[in-house]
Amino acid sequence: MSSVIYGPVPSWRLGRSLGIDLLGTEGKTCSFDCVYCQLGRTSYPLTERKQFIPIERLAEELESVKGLDIDYVTFSGMGEPTLASNLGRAIELVKSTLPFPVAVLTGSSLMMNKEVRQELTLADTVVAKLDAPNEELFRKINRPISGLRLKDIVSGIKKFRQEYKGKLVLQMMFITANMNHARELAQIAESLSPDEVELNTPLRPCAVPPLPPQDMEVIEGQFAKLKAVNVYKFPKPEVQPLDIKQTLKRRPKL
Repeated sequence: MSSVIYGPVPSWRLGRSLGIDLLGTEGKTCSFDCVYCQLGRTSYPLTERKQFIPIERLAEELESVKGLDIDYVTFSGMGEPTLASNLGRAIELVKSTLPFPVAVLTGSSLMMNKEVRQELTLADTVVAKLDAPNEELFRKINRPISGLRLKDIVSGIKKFRQEYKGKLVLQMMFITANMNHARELAQIAESLSPDEVELNTPLRPCAVPPLPPQDMEVIEGQFAKLKAVNVYKFPKPEVQPLDIKQTLKRRPKL
């Protein structure tokens, strides 16, 4: 049986990050099938929320990691964490058990859902994905499940920004397909007023190659009006995972 907790993993964004996987599926469970995903193709395409892992199981595992030296507790794992219908309860449990800030990494696909937005407000940091400035690129890069539209996702992020008092980060993954659309993405980002924009390129093994540092430098220049951070300029900390097998399942390369 897979553990709910994995890591810690080294994150250039969040430091020593203890992961929580509320999905626990053997293959990826997601509403997207992004071309650059380190987990490979989506095994279980899903847009409806449900409970995958009982909250009692998370509570048991949290007892075993008390005293661990980390920087963040991060909800991520084998797909889209907001698909777990008990995400809000899980965030509250973590915050009442461990003395660390909580982050959620989301593909943003369910942020038009009011209940999802309410649960995300419980986190200290929300990292929301936005990779495309138009529907055509959205379908090419993120390969969403039928029914998901980019304009609805952007609207969901905008509503969340109005409701959320914590740190909102936009994560943008740049590959060859969208590298020449950085200015358009920057304009959308400006309209969403994030606290930070993470400019990423796939440095972990996946189906598409990363952009070189010089291209990412040019892209960074398009985000001059925002606080933007470039993946090439932030080293990752060294960490020792509690269980390397469980960690590599979610993070094929540390």
